Amino acid sequence: MAEPTGAVLVVIPTYDERDNLRPLLARLHRTVPDAAVLVVDDASPDGTGELADELAGQDPRISVLHRREKAGLGAAYLAGFAWAMRREYGVVVQMDADGSHPPEALPAMLEALGEADLVIGSRYVPGGEVRNWPAHREWLSRGGNLYSRLALGVPIRDVTAGYRAFRRQVLAELDLEAVASQGYCFQIDMTWRALQGGFRVVEVPITFTERERGTSKMSGAIVGEALWQVARWGTRRLLRRPGPPNGVRDAAPPADETGPEEAPAARQAPEKTTTAAPAAAPARADDDAVSDGPVRA
Repeated sequence: MAEPTGAVLVVIPTYDERDNLRPLLARLHRTVPDAAVLVVDDASPDGTGELADELAGQDPRISVLHRREKAGLGAAYLAGFAWAMRREYGVVVQMDADGSHPPEALPAMLEALGEADLVIGSRYVPGGEVRNWPAHREWLSRGGNLYSRLALGVPIRDVTAGYRAFRRQVLAELDLEAVASQGYCFQIDMTWRALQGGFRVVEVPITFTERERGTSKMSGAIVGEALWQVARWGTRRLLRRPGPPNGVRDAAPPADETGPEEAPAARQAPEKTTTAAPAAAPARADDDAVSDGPVRA
């Protein structure tokens, strides 16, 4: 029997995505009309944040979190997760703003979440596909996934994928404050933490299409971070006695070492009383989720 999930929030980080944002939100709400959206804008010079405010003023399903500067994809998602956890959403979705993550695949991902804790929109399982990528980019992606699977011993085919749907419990129980990764590395980090936390992770095939407008944010620094961090985590994994499936260790790691293998064991979220706004309500100015920018709707 499928387990209940709850209200859905789609977190969309933006930086210079003005030309992509409006059509993406239109596609999303045609496909999943009840989905709430949080646009997390890192002070885009092209006016993406201002457009997001305009769209939020026209549609109560849309809220905007403004941040003061470009601080990376991982930090943007973590800010969005924190915002979501202060409210009553049962599902939090990651979605890129450039249209490469098809909103049309979201219903299948949400359905799969009925039997899972984290659903990954995967390019590299049967039925998955990549369109309009140059050959070197696809080989980089496939090679990065193979490298990560082998180094970390994870069974996920598309561990670097950024299109994801989390049950609230996953974000509530993982130590998100310990996550400092960005880009490719952020996705790998979160996947491994979820697996070591004992959560059920499944992949649903999607068709990933390269952006038609704007410029990719991928850089050599992002790739280098992933290579270095995965090598470091994988080496520590091989040098230590593997823990049980829920990630419990005999002793805590040194305080100055961080990485997915230090994820805490899965545990029940503490009960607490919340005064969160209704799931689809827009943010208020006093609902600031992080210290680096106001929330406006």
